[in-house]
Amino acid sequence: MTYLVTGGAGYIGAHVAHAMVRAGQRVVVLDDLSTGLERRVPPGVPMVPASVLDRAALDAVIADHGVTGIVHLAAKKQVGESVEVPLRYYHENVHGLRVLLEAAVAGGVGEFVFSSSAAVYGMPDVETVTEDTPCVPLSPYGETKLAGEWLVRATARAHGLRTACLRYFNVAGAAAPELADTGVFNLVPMAFERLTEGGAPRVFGADYPTPDGTCVRDYIHVTDLADAHLAAARALSAGQVKPGGDLTVNIGRGEGVSVREMLDVIAEVTGHVFTPEVTARRPGDPARVVASAERAERELGWTARRGVREMVTSAWEGWPGREAAPAPVAR
Repeated sequence: MTYLVTGGAGYIGAHVAHAMVRAGQRVVVLDDLSTGLERRVPPGVPMVPASVLDRAALDAVIADHGVTGIVHLAAKKQVGESVEVPLRYYHENVHGLRVLLEAAVAGGVGEFVFSSSAAVYGMPDVETVTEDTPCVPLSPYGETKLAGEWLVRATARAHGLRTACLRYFNVAGAAAPELADTGVFNLVPMAFERLTEGGAPRVFGADYPTPDGTCVRDYIHVTDLADAHLAAARALSAGQVKPGGDLTVNIGRGEGVSVREMLDVIAEVTGHVFTPEVTARRPGDPARVVASAERAERELGWTARRGVREMVTSAWEGWPGREAAPAPVAR
């Protein structure tokens, strides 16, 4: 069996590709390299530099490599940017998925794992988010992920695919320094960038109805997330999902960590002492979003094994500006 990993040169996609290769799975990567890095692709794994919008390239890679399953991670994923350019996000994330599914159906691909997001839930007013929590996305990005789930399930019903949709929460960490997240879009790399520049990390709002006033999130180590993709692929291969069926699961630790708590860990790991710069809230940021991970454990036999400190430590070891960062303040 051969899996096509779209976006496999990206931060998360490369971790998934490496996890699958370590497990003995044959893999081929397709990535347009708009944000991905070819050096992240596992040695010996074929790499096709193309977009999921390119039907001819998809048909060729599926036929040439005998692809029987797809793990789809290629997508635009910045919430703020999606508000500014929603047409681009719908074109790349939804139309691109449609083109990929058409190629999968035409090529006889039987299994499809879709990278979704907790952004589909929007601002849930619940202690923990289950897969049955209503989906009310707040951004075009979240809308495209929800529409993507609908499209995946509809295609499965119509053409007999076995599918899984993984809704994952806040991703951090790295399996190795060369696989680290180099984008500055999430809390940990954003804090690292500020420290590298000699500044203090920012806190967007400190007046939320949470114990310390800052937002609470569920953080997942990228290695655990990659293992979840592998578990989903194995579940589909083992027939746990019938043809035409779908398994939708949250991928998180089920533990809430506030922004201030995460910044405390970052200070301890990096050795930098700082007072966070509190700024205004960002529109649409919910106070608390924490996953219920019970279904993933029950259906996939998967649970997260790594904690926040390991996430921050591994991310810092691979941070490209680490060596240039000003010396930490003595404690």
